Amino acid sequence: MAEQEFRHMVRISRKDVDGNKKIVSALTEIKGVGKAFATSICKVAGLDEEQQIGYLEEDKVAKIVEVLENPQEYNIPEWLLNRRFDYETGETKHLIESDLNMILRDDLNRMKKIRSYKGKRHESGLPVRGQRTKSTFRHGSSVGVSKQRGGEN
Repeated sequence: MAEQEFRHMVRISRKDVDGNKKIVSALTEIKGVGKAFATSICKVAGLDEEQQIGYLEEDKVAKIVEVLENPQEYNIPEWLLNRRFDYETGETKHLIESDLNMILRDDLNRMKKIRSYKGKRHESGLPVRGQRTKSTFRHGSSVGVSKQRGGEN
């Protein structure tokens, strides 16, 4: 058996991942791919999760990219996808990297434009998901007692 060539950086879907990492943890470096989704990609592609990604052949890396781009064709469950029932199209899909950033930015801008509660909270830099604000989220303005400098009145 010929010795496999090791690559220190592997290019997957417009992202360079560290070749020393195991496949699952290397895939989680890609924005939009979590541990559960990376594990399901390995199972669908028939890869060993404990293998370092730098030792993968080009055809197996291409298989990973193909599953990342079209996860529904490989029977990955819909609940693992990050964009279910899209606002504009109504379809379910999985977004990664810059596509995900762009869609999230558009969602925030839409909420701000229609002046929804969440949009207003995002605009003013306050917590959006119902957290308390009496004791936390106090950055920005100084609250409380300030000591006088120099020690004299």
